[in-house]
Amino acid sequence: MGKEKKTLYIETTIPSYATARDSRDVVYLADQLVTRAFWEDERRRFQLCTSEAVHLECSRGDPDAAQRRSELLAGITNFPVTSEDRELAAVYQRLLDIPERAKADCTHLAVCVRRRIDYLLTWNCTHLGPVAHTKARAYNEKHGLWTPELETPRTMMEIIARGNL
Repeated sequence: MGKEKKTLYIETTIPSYATARDSRDVVYLADQLVTRAFWEDERRRFQLCTSEAVHLECSRGDPDAAQRRSELLAGITNFPVTSEDRELAAVYQRLLDIPERAKADCTHLAVCVRRRIDYLLTWNCTHLGPVAHTKARAYNEKHGLWTPELETPRTMMEIIARGNL
């Protein structure tokens, strides 16, 4: 029997980067290309999942872009956001000092924590970056909770390239 695949939560920035028109900003374009390469070449290594919070965020904005994002998420395990998820997200929002406009980021983290997801894949390093991850991990350890690894598609590709997955 083969080894079980690691779980990977797809946060909103992933379908956004993967399906957006090519940016004229070279740094953003590079991130888009890495995201597309991960999606095409590496996603099958994982058991993919997301949540209704991601579907809701992806449904906003330009209808054509929303459709492309929705199609990318089709067939991926989609977790509901429960009252327990919302309660934990509110704790993270206070703990990490996340602004109200970005509280969905805390929901993504809470969904991963409560379902013991191995990795949360995101480009959102402003609110879910190393400092936030360290604070969340300390809180979670104190309260006996799981902590996912927060990775960008770029760092995930590096992990894969090093053979650490």
